[in-house]
Amino acid sequence: MADVNRGDRPLSPHLQVYRPQLTSITSILTRITGNALLVAALLIVWWFLAAATSAEYFAIADGFITSWFGDLIMFLSLWGLWYHTLAGVRHLIWDNAKMLEIETAEKLGWGVIIGSVVLTIITALVV
Repeated sequence: MADVNRGDRPLSPHLQVYRPQLTSITSILTRITGNALLVAALLIVWWFLAAATSAEYFAIADGFITSWFGDLIMFLSLWGLWYHTLAGVRHLIWDNAKMLEIETAEKLGWGVIIGSVVLTIITALVV
């Protein structure tokens, strides 16, 4: 028989009610950085293919990659690489059923965020 009180109940938590947690934000950001790294990898492959094709075509690709926009993309890709790596380590820890308490999971989330920024700056300064 049909539920007659269906219209009186909320269907699901709405965005106005739900407060995003750090762990959910970092999980979404992991997926975004993974896809962004694919785009950066395609740019690097394009640069290598242009170098193998001709000097004129390489000049076009190199001009884009070494422009301010290309430098920005590569710098953000460097951050994405560190972030994605540290988030992967965090998930490996969770896969072993360790550090799953809420407070510890939030500390791991902040560790991934802060660690990725610090490692990006160190890498950019060294390279």
